Amino acid sequence: GLKKPDAGEIRRDGSPLTKKQMSYLVTENYFYANITGREYLGLFKNQAFDEDKWNQLFLLPLDQIIDGYSTGMKKKLALLGILKQDKLIMILDEPFNGLDIETCRVIRSILLRLREKGKTIVITSHIIETLTNLCDFIHFLEKGVIKISHGKAGFNAFEREIFESIENRNVQMIDDLMK
Repeated sequence: GLKKPDAGEIRRDGSPLTKKQMSYLVTENYFYANITGREYLGLFKNQAFDEDKWNQLFLLPLDQIIDGYSTGMKKKLALLGILKQDKLIMILDEPFNGLDIETCRVIRSILLRLREKGKTIVITSHIIETLTNLCDFIHFLEKGVIKISHGKAGFNAFEREIFESIENRNVQMIDDLMK
């Protein structure tokens, strides 16, 4: 969940941001009981957003009750809600979890186009491969502290560094277990 900050602020282009400028996709989405996908999307005001056209990418049964949706379908619906909000800043917590390969590619393409249009997108993910071709910067957090940061030029070295660290630790554990 979200915690209130003890200090600091979020700024973009030197100006502080407000909550109204941000949207947030949680890892585990919550939906009201007994509402349809269309009713959920109706909670967000954006007359220009054509949910039926956007849904051609996700193929959701928008007129069915969400309770019957799979995990992946709920994630797609939540992403449609984020897109409909059309905020300047999008914070996406594990946006690719529970999704099939095709949907991951669709979302990646959408995020790249949003970035081109000037949106700021913050993604948390445990899967580095989903980030390297998508992000301008990657920060590796450990216990809530940034341990390693790299821009695009350093992504390959970053990936090697992370994988080598994990591999070395795991090899040692496996060796110890197999003695």
